[in-house]
Amino acid sequence: MSTQGFAKCELELLVNGMRRHVTIRSADTLLRVLREQLGLTGAKAGCENGDCGACTVIVNKEPIKSCLMLAVEAHGCKVTTIEGLSDTPIQQAFIDKFAFQCGFCTPGFIMVCQALIEQRPHASEAVVQEWLRSNICRCTCYQEIREAVRSVIGHE
Repeated sequence: MSTQGFAKCELELLVNGMRRHVTIRSADTLLRVLREQLGLTGAKAGCENGDCGACTVIVNKEPIKSCLMLAVEAHGCKVTTIEGLSDTPIQQAFIDKFAFQCGFCTPGFIMVCQALIEQRPHASEAVVQEWLRSNICRCTCYQEIREAVRSVIGHE
């Protein structure tokens, strides 16, 4: 697809603690900029309409489906991708509890779980289930994912 005729602008994003400069069109989604310009491919392009959650990142401490957010909306925000998480308890819990199969949805689930743990460290089972509804996994029954979250928030 040609981008001729589309105005482009320079934008500074704060991604995983680093200031990054990108050239974008006003219609570019955060997902596309992360993947195609910054090489951060952990956020997956699944449904690209906000249903699956495979593209979830954390923006200013909130889990956001990056396929629905324009890159220009991230200006001045703190964006964290799966590549920006390092040695977090939720990542280890996903490994310990075998909370993944094919792995396509895993980064999105880890991001939503990380935001949950940061915002609601003592979340009830009902709150955990509510937060997990934002993402879809076609391989598991979600039991292992819930166990991973519970192990980190101390409900095991």
